[in-house]
Amino acid sequence: MTDAATPPGRPRGGAIDGTGTARAVCVLAPNPSPMTLDGTNTWIVAEPGSPLAVVIDPGPPDEGHLRRVADTVERSGRRVGLTLLTHGHADHAGGAARFAVLTGSAVRALDPALRLGEEGLRAGDVITTGGLELRVVPTPGHTADSLSFQLPADGAVLTGDTVLGRGTTMVAHPDGRLGEYLDSLRRLRSLTVAATDDRVRTVLPGHGPVLDDAQGAVEYYLAHRANRLAQVETAVENGHRTAEEVVAHVYADVDRALWPAAELSVRAQLEYLEEHGLV
Repeated sequence: MTDAATPPGRPRGGAIDGTGTARAVCVLAPNPSPMTLDGTNTWIVAEPGSPLAVVIDPGPPDEGHLRRVADTVERSGRRVGLTLLTHGHADHAGGAARFAVLTGSAVRALDPALRLGEEGLRAGDVITTGGLELRVVPTPGHTADSLSFQLPADGAVLTGDTVLGRGTTMVAHPDGRLGEYLDSLRRLRSLTVAATDDRVRTVLPGHGPVLDDAQGAVEYYLAHRANRLAQVETAVENGHRTAEEVVAHVYADVDRALWPAAELSVRAQLEYLEEHGLV
């Protein structure tokens, strides 16, 4: 799939802020951490020449960041016509209400509690703000409300936390479910191998750099999940019964600061194995 010298998905080097595609540009939020990597990627997406832009994941409730996003749109000669959310975690959606006030835009999300306006989002919806085409792709698993947005004209998909630009994401038990997450990865893989002109080639993630090999990234995620699941199953068979014990055994090479998140992931994996009668 990939050799040691080629990171999965071929992440772009250099600065993340300002990167993207012909229609999408990243504005990086100043919230770096072990969980958010370099920070949250807020995406401004617009059709060339259009007076309207769509903002995906305005980010945390950081006034400076929200104003910077709004100013970036204004400097491009546009206004924000719509705000979309990939999911409800605070580092992606916490600033949405304030951003709506700053820009006068509606906020659409799968979760009704996150919406500002009458319209929500559901599988199969097509966003056409300002002549732009964005297709709503259901990708639950990281959270129950996780969505991705396919940008056909650029052969790209905006994945939120479902696929990251570096490392792998966690399934946030109990809201997230591993079975659904695996199905979501397979759904994304189908977009990367489609024999169509709008086949997905690029991942615009919620954290980390742009990935220029979408198929390689998704294949790596599926292989990684299968490997971790086998490790957890083996750990249980060897007598490690609790999530804490499994984390200490399977994630021994991972920074201990990430063990609480790893425990949530292990709980999701244990639930999956139990549902399938494997433990």
